Amino acid sequence: MRRKGYSSPWWVAALIVVAMALSIRLVSADDLTGADRFLCTPIQATLCVEDGECAVDLPWNVNIPQFIEVDLEAKRLATTAASGENRATPIEHLRREDGNIVFHGFEMGRAFSWVIDEATGRVTAAIATDGISVAIFGACTPIDADKEEVAQ
Repeated sequence: MRRKGYSSPWWVAALIVVAMALSIRLVSADDLTGADRFLCTPIQATLCVEDGECAVDLPWNVNIPQFIEVDLEAKRLATTAASGENRATPIEHLRREDGNIVFHGFEMGRAFSWVIDEATGRVTAAIATDGISVAIFGACTPIDADKEEVAQ
């Protein structure tokens, strides 16, 4: 799978990567220690194909939802109700260790894996399918159950 239209000079791609990497450092996330439900947003996605070609893009341009609800008790990832997408994926393996929340699963020919720093709420995730991989960086914040009940 070769993507056409990504033949910019190397320095343009380098500037984009540097700018996006700096923006990730500035992303504000929250402490998730002890939280079982949180809302995550992807900030940057890098899509690579097996021939070695990679492109940095906005996550929603590569079919990643703008907001993802993570429910560790239900072991499920889902789009928000407001998105209208009605997408949900089960988490097959979940572990909390050394200040990290780690989970992964497999659905519809795609494997996914997430690592979230509980203290900062920063997330690093990967999705892989035959010949394509996507690396994602983002941020998460706890969902406050009391505020959610009032809003409904």
